[in-house]
Amino acid sequence: MTAAHFRDAARYWRSPLVPDADMVTAEYYDHEFTPHWHDAYTVPVIEAGAECFDYRGAHHIAEAGSVPVINPGEVHTGARAVDAGWRYRVFYLPVPFVENVAWEMAGRPAASPWFPDDIIRDADLARRLVIAHRLLEGGADPLAAETALVDAVTTLIGRHALERVDIEPLAADAHRVATMKSRLADDLLEPLTLAELAQTVGLSTFHAARLFTRETGLAPHAWRNQMRIVRALPALRAGASVTAVAAASGFTDQSHFTRHFKRAFGVPPGRWR
Repeated sequence: MTAAHFRDAARYWRSPLVPDADMVTAEYYDHEFTPHWHDAYTVPVIEAGAECFDYRGAHHIAEAGSVPVINPGEVHTGARAVDAGWRYRVFYLPVPFVENVAWEMAGRPAASPWFPDDIIRDADLARRLVIAHRLLEGGADPLAAETALVDAVTTLIGRHALERVDIEPLAADAHRVATMKSRLADDLLEPLTLAELAQTVGLSTFHAARLFTRETGLAPHAWRNQMRIVRALPALRAGASVTAVAAASGFTDQSHFTRHFKRAFGVPPGRWR
């Protein structure tokens, strides 16, 4: 952001974790969107400033922290609502993807989710969406990114779809949890997606993440990072460099390792050693 206002700058990008979806990281000042529609669910999070738009016969103003969802096929516009313009992150999620998430939640075919005309103001949902968007954009940890995406989209559907989705009950299953732990721990250097982990135990991504998190107290990627730290301790005690230990343990880089290590032990790995 300049001293006066945002720039007109946008980057469209994709992730292999969400086939056929487009994502946008953008800021706008002069640009105005003419009436148009998308064949996907448009799920933006306003990060700063404010956007105004016409949608389904009403004029709306979406401020920072809001989630102005646009349903597929619905005509809308877009322009700045404040002098500075606005900055946002947007998911364009294919209809089949969102339908499949709803079906996974219910455990059976469900109606296509439809979201209210009014802007969604849910700070917790906005936070989850931003986390997922940033992780997908960074591309470093597919397990963390896919888990965050499933969490964000199921939160959106569960809280704000006009037709309630009743979540299928999930029984305790120690065998499946143990199998997932084994897969997570077998090769800490292996890039692993939530879909691959879920396939190991014959569950949907939603229910695999839900079962694992409920039974262990940690999401799959968080549990795996904790296992990486535990296995890194002998090498640190033996005097190996933090950089070498981070690489051998499956962390993206030294700062990634240090961040997670400090969260667990309260000090950086070098000082702990």
